Amino acid sequence: MPLIVGLGNIGQEYEGTRHNIGFEIVDAIAETLSTTFRPGNGPFVVAEGRHRGRKVVLIKPTTYMNKSGVAVRKALSEYKADKQNCLIVYDDLNLDVGDVRLRPQGSAGGHNGIANIIELLGTREFPRLRFGIGNDFPKGRQVDFVLSPFSNSDQKYLEEGIQKAHDACLHFVREGIAKTMNNFN
Repeated sequence: MPLIVGLGNIGQEYEGTRHNIGFEIVDAIAETLSTTFRPGNGPFVVAEGRHRGRKVVLIKPTTYMNKSGVAVRKALSEYKADKQNCLIVYDDLNLDVGDVRLRPQGSAGGHNGIANIIELLGTREFPRLRFGIGNDFPKGRQVDFVLSPFSNSDQKYLEEGIQKAHDACLHFVREGIAKTMNNFN
């Protein structure tokens, strides 16, 4: 059974920020699957649905970003899911706004949430969907940038990117990471 984990920070002050794009993408999937989030049996909220006959579990950690691994590890255990069937969806400064890249494994690339997942799972081998948030910020202002909302000029790219990420996640549910990479990268 596939798990799709969207990374973000809990709390109203983080809603709509660049760092919370993972939450926005799994929210869009939940809407498509006509399901809603409820408290999970761990530090996360969960929504369960079906896509083309397959059960899909959507996860949003209720830890802060830098402790995402705690929620991912607990969700994998709770749902007896394999790491290879758990897609992590998160923001990436190294991609233009709305660009989507999928990989079967990799480094943290400076992302604290991914670094914590790698540390707690003891592996870099889990699929991920990186969503571009751009990097138009002055030196030393990265934290302010990722915790800020997207600009009005980013909206077109943002909407298109969220739709592409949504579609890629559902393709992952049906076909796995290799075929999804071939279709969406």
